[in-house]
Amino acid sequence: MSKPRRPQISLRKQPQQARSAELVSAILEAAVQVLTKEGAQRFTTARVAERAGVSVGSVYQYFPNKAAILFRLQADEWQQTTGMVSRLLADTSKPPLVRLRELVHAFIHSEFEEARVRMALNDAAPLYRDAVEAQEMNHAWDGIIARFMREALPRVAPGRRKLAGELVLTSLATVGEHLSRSERTPRAIRAYGNAMADMFCAYFNSLEAG
Repeated sequence: MSKPRRPQISLRKQPQQARSAELVSAILEAAVQVLTKEGAQRFTTARVAERAGVSVGSVYQYFPNKAAILFRLQADEWQQTTGMVSRLLADTSKPPLVRLRELVHAFIHSEFEEARVRMALNDAAPLYRDAVEAQEMNHAWDGIIARFMREALPRVAPGRRKLAGELVLTSLATVGEHLSRSERTPRAIRAYGNAMADMFCAYFNSLEAG
């Protein structure tokens, strides 16, 4: 039995000149507008081209299909979030649990920025999540979290440290997605952040004590 074919989501070519880069930027900007207005189900390359004011052929010069456009939007968002996580957790001038608390607040706050785009991209994920590039992006945090966990929980067994890291990531992603699907006041967002940070810190302290 043959394996299911994975979607092609890499750029056909990289923009080499300023004009080409501007075209790709215009396509991606138009894609965001189409995605937030039409949703993932009605997202098409033709609608993106129309919104960008270019031909469909111009879009296909760089993006082989709509999945490639959506993945590029998702990849840009992932890279931003990964950079934020890396900066916060690598700041060794602060104790590990302080960094963890700051990460929780920053992550939850970021989920509310461009929430409509994030939710639409999540709905579109089945189009590109099985691609090799998407799976590689999903593991981008692994090394960052593993290094932090070794520092935060030096006396805890590696298996338990790994589980703790997975729990933090899964909880952040799940709660962030849930919260961003409805309007929340800044006070409510802070309250959720404080509650999650307290929970994680208590969990880490119990692991160290046990």
